[in-house]
Amino acid sequence: MRLNFTDKFYNAITSEAKVEANSLLPGGLKKELGHFNVFNISELFENFEEKPEIPYASRVYYKIILIQGKSSVQYGDKVIQIEENALLFAAPETACYYVSQDTNKQAGQFCVFTTDFFMKEKSRFDLDKTQIFQVNEKLVFEIKDEEANQIQQIFKKIQSEIHSSYTFKYDLIRNYVSELIHYGQKLQPAATLYCNYNSAARVTSLFLELLERQYPIDSMRQRLELKTAKDFADRLSIHVNHLNKVLKENTGKTTTEIISSRLIIEAKLLLKESDWNVSEIAYALGFDELSHFSHFFKKQTSVTALAFRK
Repeated sequence: MRLNFTDKFYNAITSEAKVEANSLLPGGLKKELGHFNVFNISELFENFEEKPEIPYASRVYYKIILIQGKSSVQYGDKVIQIEENALLFAAPETACYYVSQDTNKQAGQFCVFTTDFFMKEKSRFDLDKTQIFQVNEKLVFEIKDEEANQIQQIFKKIQSEIHSSYTFKYDLIRNYVSELIHYGQKLQPAATLYCNYNSAARVTSLFLELLERQYPIDSMRQRLELKTAKDFADRLSIHVNHLNKVLKENTGKTTTEIISSRLIIEAKLLLKESDWNVSEIAYALGFDELSHFSHFFKKQTSVTALAFRK
């Protein structure tokens, strides 16, 4: 994919740097996936001769930025001075400028992505309605070193994955970006986060939180507990028919479809990334019989688990 040089964001971050804009584009990103990219701030700043001033005023990209080092952030009529660590979230319509005050000590990471990259069909997030990206919400959160280190580890996973040859790497990256969004939303006061949610939206949010809390599966001692629509409904203390109705209205999918979609993502990751045998993977994913898992996997993907693993 070549860069359209009307893209003000890439023009802005390369206009004063000794790099070509197209050299910053990620590999393996198909046009239909939308756009995503991730940057290491210190590495990017090495290309600047003077103290960098990078605008994020593009009306195309959502941005999530981990700032480490003395700097200032300007958005709207606000100027925020950062002494150590901060996490910044900005929607495309938010004109936001990030200025390093000390190039030598500047560190951190940031990612940019389009709405298409996070379409409803691919994600549980409707970015236009996600509280952390609302224009009138707080955009910058100062955080402690421990929190910054946790966020940095997520960004490192994204940076590692974007350079991999893994076929489904962008599905995995969406999950990591989801972690960052959830991290930011936890920093929002609870009253602010949920003040505009109606009952149906709260049920949807709680269901999706329960679903994601079960992943990733990283130990054979770990096993999915909530496997069916009834399991989730019982945990939420609501009738399964009500859960189905709410999710269908809010996501366009049934409870079972959502559960299966998330389950198959994890199954694919375990088949490709782990050395567990298929029986061990099936058990960890909540299947008592290997044949049940095999039937489920082939129904969802049209290939057998063994064929997919090769």
